[in-house]
Amino acid sequence: MDHDATAPGHIMTPLRYLAGYPQPLLDQVTALLAEGQLRAHIERRHPETHTVRNDQALGAYVADLKARHMKSAPPLAKVAYDNRLHVVHQALGTHTAVSRVQGSQLKAKREIRIASVFKDAPADFLRMIVVHELAHLRERAHDKAFYALCRHMAPDYHALEFDTRVWLTALELEGAGASGAPRA
Repeated sequence: MDHDATAPGHIMTPLRYLAGYPQPLLDQVTALLAEGQLRAHIERRHPETHTVRNDQALGAYVADLKARHMKSAPPLAKVAYDNRLHVVHQALGTHTAVSRVQGSQLKAKREIRIASVFKDAPADFLRMIVVHELAHLRERAHDKAFYALCRHMAPDYHALEFDTRVWLTALELEGAGASGAPRA
């Protein structure tokens, strides 16, 4: 579907990832989008790439962050990129706990899945989504305690979350689509 961010009455739809942010920020994003400079702007702000391209590397990356910030959190049974997670449905990553009965005990296996679009994301954005999903090991709801834990692991968490949302908007509206593939 082709979006024209400059069409009358069409400004808010392309900014669905940014719902709830203050209007002055949305105006800046809209101006950069109209100039075709939104993605370039974000890439200048976050130029560092990462080499976490497969599930094994992602597992090691998550384990390192967990060891540094959440040593006593429950262990993870699986960490993987997931092609089925679709950013349009607001799922950039998931944390699940599957409970199973083993003998007379109930055992929980915890998994983290990260949307595949983050394979090609700036390093800061991968860190942000991993921090978010790790925080769910301790805090289920997106409340004050949850965001305090996110800021403990990444002091710039809120800025990274906003920039990630801007990047996703740019991917979708400046030609790369939600796949994360670089523009030609």
